[in-house]
Amino acid sequence: MTRVEQGERNRALVLAAARRVFLERGYAGASLDAIAEDAGFSKGVVYSQFAGKPDLFLALLEQRIAERAEQNARTASGLAGLDGLTSLLQANARVSQEGGDWSRLLIEFRVTASRDPALNARYAALHHHTVELFAEMVAAVLARGGVAPAYPMRAFAELIFALDSGWVLERATGHTELGPELLTDLMSRTLVPLGADDHTVSDTSSAGGPDAHDDHTEALVPRTS
Repeated sequence: MTRVEQGERNRALVLAAARRVFLERGYAGASLDAIAEDAGFSKGVVYSQFAGKPDLFLALLEQRIAERAEQNARTASGLAGLDGLTSLLQANARVSQEGGDWSRLLIEFRVTASRDPALNARYAALHHHTVELFAEMVAAVLARGGVAPAYPMRAFAELIFALDSGWVLERATGHTELGPELLTDLMSRTLVPLGADDHTVSDTSSAGGPDAHDDHTEALVPRTS
């Protein structure tokens, strides 16, 4: 292999090892020594590719963001409206459940990064990009079904992310009544017909009542902008 090819190979091996070690030990418990050992390299090889543990984790996160964006794009293809949003959220809930260690790992890293302004700024840029991609995809899915969120699209996407993070922590207790079906139902209650004006309001007597599911295209909450 050429030097460039060797460098790319080493980088891929270090990232794969880092993922294993981070998932096993958590962000705080992982060390570059452990990652280097898992990859079969000296720590010098790791430093030749990454500046340190934060840099390594962010590279791993960037890789995962790209993978999840591709997965979501494939899932969202052809989906439309409320049924499409439901399918998309259920698919993401399954990924979250199956990769629970990763979800908790990311929350741990976010707390750590929040105490370091420079690191937090680097994470925030990646997160902003992630939310933007997700918001655009959800907007397209809903628009194909003639509906839109009653809230600004960016806020709607952030709400989905926030609920998912909270759900991860609730599941970590070992028992929660908050299942993916309830989360999806909650999101469905915030949809309004596409193009509804800012004066659209709900019938508050039925917003949470037994008839709330009869027509999900009706505004169930006031639109805010």
